[in-house]
Amino acid sequence: MSTTTTPDHEVVIVGGGFSGIGAAILLSRAGFDDYLLLEAGDGLGGAWHWNTYPGVAVDIPSFSYQFSFEQVAGWSRVYAPGRELKAYAEHCVDRYDVRRRTRLRTTVTAASFDDEAHLWRLEIEGGAPITARYVIGATGVLTQPKLPDIDGIADFAGTVMHTARWDHSVDLTDRRVAVIGTGASAVQAIPHLAAAARHLTVFQRTPIWCLPKPDAPLPTPARMALRMVPGARRMSRLASQSFVEATFPVAAHFAGLVPVAAVGERIGHAYLRRAVRDPGTRAKLTPAYALGCKRPSFSNAYLPTFNRANVTLETAGIASVTTTGVRTVDGGEHAADVLVLATGFKVFEKGNMPPFAVRGADGLDLEKWWEENHFQAYQGVSVPGFPNFFTILGPYGYNGSSYFNLIETQSAHIVRALRRARQVGATRVEVTPEANAAYLASALGRRRHQVFFQESCGLANSYYFDAHGDVPFRPATTLETMWAARRYPLDAYAFTG
Repeated sequence: MSTTTTPDHEVVIVGGGFSGIGAAILLSRAGFDDYLLLEAGDGLGGAWHWNTYPGVAVDIPSFSYQFSFEQVAGWSRVYAPGRELKAYAEHCVDRYDVRRRTRLRTTVTAASFDDEAHLWRLEIEGGAPITARYVIGATGVLTQPKLPDIDGIADFAGTVMHTARWDHSVDLTDRRVAVIGTGASAVQAIPHLAAAARHLTVFQRTPIWCLPKPDAPLPTPARMALRMVPGARRMSRLASQSFVEATFPVAAHFAGLVPVAAVGERIGHAYLRRAVRDPGTRAKLTPAYALGCKRPSFSNAYLPTFNRANVTLETAGIASVTTTGVRTVDGGEHAADVLVLATGFKVFEKGNMPPFAVRGADGLDLEKWWEENHFQAYQGVSVPGFPNFFTILGPYGYNGSSYFNLIETQSAHIVRALRRARQVGATRVEVTPEANAAYLASALGRRRHQVFFQESCGLANSYYFDAHGDVPFRPATTLETMWAARRYPLDAYAFTG
């Protein structure tokens, strides 16, 4: 362990997506300027740096998908394309002077807490260790592509690529393309692939709820109004936030009290009838589980794509990938030149939350602790036994609203704890087991109202469920999470040292 009690930095943030960027900005605004942001990739922006597949865009209105303290007026659409989110990340990094305190191409391989010095030692791939008094894990969950376990993929003679690592050098014109998966990324990419390819085969395991998307270009006069009219951005954000709140936090966490999901299902079924002409195809695209059991999508182009003559929807299970295509369990052979894996990301799998080993007090292993005690963290931020370690997207932290609400809320929680540590001269900050247990019990006590535990959700194949059968979303409204982050009892933490 370290031979000094003086760390290299007061705070090290691991992850250069919007979580890390937001945490850095809000730390600095609170007077914590001695931070270092570490990013494994060659650029900042997280998901918006890595995901460049055709059609990539934000899946909630752009007015909500931004920091409340840095609202911009230049979005080209209600739902901005990915390149604009990447540009927004770069804008925030430069405006708030984050870049000079950032190290790219720096992969953290392990983090260990020094019980005597009250600091963390971060092991760096190919480099010297870095020490920090506090560590903020901001690596997110939609970062590591999940590859399907299908025989023969390595033998495929054509091109294979995951949507999260798109190869723009591949020309799909007049090519036979096969897409495995129909999740959120696939919903965005498939219409574009169908327009370019000679033939597109979509392999679907579970249909996705797809609702009409209230999207439209934002013409110059609208953008000028957002920029110049007093209160315009605030009002557009309020309307957007209300829409987002109704379509997930309220619909998912309070399904037993407010029947928003039932209304959404009626809208979804009506849209499906209008959008898909063939009854057989329409039946295949109809979910058998309740809206909210897994991540839904909004698109005006996805469902009509299956009316095209050059698109085939295949619902038979995949037996193997051959050198020339995909073989299904019913013996079907589907020729392909390009294989697109729209199979999502590792979420609750081992090695992803976080994507490096974390050893806390007395060498306690975080991944093992979660495996033995279920995923849990106090307000999604802190875990007992892991002092001075905080997360932005910990278990029972995210309520399904705008991800930017989460970042600001969790950062407010962290800053409040660090300020108290400064006030009392503490060098060790650790949530108490009692506070953590009470918070978890409160979250579990609200399960009876959540949509996830309806019987039909067993048919959803949803990544929301972890290995224990839990859904570690925070069952609360966004206003409640914001209030709690600024009002939680400070004796929930032990401040020592």
